[in-house]
Amino acid sequence: MLLAQEPRLLLVDEPAAGMTPAEREHTTEILVEAAKTRAVVVVEHDMEFVRRLDCKVTVLHEGSVLAEGSIDHVTSNEAVIEVYLGR
Repeated sequence: MLLAQEPRLLLVDEPAAGMTPAEREHTTEILVEAAKTRAVVVVEHDMEFVRRLDCKVTVLHEGSVLAEGSIDHVTSNEAVIEVYLGR
């Protein structure tokens, strides 16, 4: 419904929560396609879903940017590991 309104910015919060694998894949395709013609911001904790989006990732902590870059870059970042995995 939101895409029918042709927004310039699409904000989605945990869009794949509770979906089947097939629904998650379809949602990924929709978001990737939408990002071709508008800005798309996805808030998501499922890193496998984020990996499939193949986009720039920004990790926030206490209101500030902790790390930014590819999914591989942020998941290997020592500060991200410390804050989110407690190591």
